[in-house]
Amino acid sequence: MKPFVCVLVMLAAASLAACGGDGPTDPGGDPGGGNGDTRTIKDDPSFANDVWEVFTRRGCAASSCHGGGAGDLTMASASGAYTALVNVASLASGEVLVIPSNANDSYLVKKLEGRQSVGARMPLTGGALDNIDLSNIKNWINQGAKNN
Repeated sequence: MKPFVCVLVMLAAASLAACGGDGPTDPGGDPGGGNGDTRTIKDDPSFANDVWEVFTRRGCAASSCHGGGAGDLTMASASGAYTALVNVASLASGEVLVIPSNANDSYLVKKLEGRQSVGARMPLTGGALDNIDLSNIKNWINQGAKNN
């Protein structure tokens, strides 16, 4: 009987622990099994703290990718990335990369979801973004794509 009680206590503790925070969590933050941080979906993510973090962690801002200007999009710094994304048309498709308050029609989201009209789904390496990263980018856009 005691092992059964221990299992119930552990399940209850795990359920309670999952109730905190801004939203769903995902351990790691690195598709390769990285640093052990816990990421959350945020209602109003910050560009500098949340969106730029995705771009750097996933390699989008690396010199071998958009940090080096791949695809005519240069994202070598947070401020440069913001300027290159918000209200700027893609040279490849002509669609606006980030339309403040409209994630669904933003070309960045289309590229991340695989709904793009030109080229491949992003990121090219490491697989598609998970729900937490994609939700934070979409929430940032839908909250007005603030430079914060």
